[in-house]
Amino acid sequence: MYTSRNLNGGFIVKFTVEHTPANIVKVFPKASDLFKEHKIDFCCGGNRPLKESFEEKGLDENFILSELNTSFEKWNKEDHDVVDWDAKPLAELVDHIRHNHHAYLMEELPALGQFVTKVYSRHGAAHPELRELYQIYNEFRVEMEEHTIKEENEVFPLIKQYEQEPSEELLIQIRSANGDLEDEHSSVGDMLKKMREITGEFIPPANACGSYQITYARLAELEEDTFQHIHLENNVLFARL
Repeated sequence: MYTSRNLNGGFIVKFTVEHTPANIVKVFPKASDLFKEHKIDFCCGGNRPLKESFEEKGLDENFILSELNTSFEKWNKEDHDVVDWDAKPLAELVDHIRHNHHAYLMEELPALGQFVTKVYSRHGAAHPELRELYQIYNEFRVEMEEHTIKEENEVFPLIKQYEQEPSEELLIQIRSANGDLEDEHSSVGDMLKKMREITGEFIPPANACGSYQITYARLAELEEDTFQHIHLENNVLFARL
């Protein structure tokens, strides 16, 4: 049984408007689905209290909190193997990001790019929004590939070195690099939001062919993985440094 906790070591009974989306997702990963449904940012801007998102978006805080806490209460009674990444060695978290999220991106980005191009080529005349999708996707792909290479070749080795041999000099280097990476995270996060808007929540037209449907489904999976990826880096890895 997974016991939920807050950052002070106490037990969470209910989430409130004072909790941040980032910390909620740490103890209740399934909350990310609810946040995506209501377009509440839990990765790039996940450190603001929920009440700010509710006010900014004009959301019904009582309805969403009720939905969140009801789901959390049910989930918390079940058995879940949830990793507390705040308590794990930095090197283990870095390797998890590399072997899961980075490996996924390097395989999926070129493959999905072929589908995006194919759908645009065949259906762009009837669906002009596919041209914009094609352009933004390729911007996203270049940004994420360069971002991943920078992390693997420059930042992650520094983090592992810092964990073994901590020094103020290394920490300054890491924090400087992380600031740039967080800016890049915000940029790709905006691209993902734009792709969701262009595709109408990744829902293909009623008469869409198989390739069209596969493209939108894989774009939705890419969004999910990238948001989790950014959440782990911004709100766990970088926050610990």
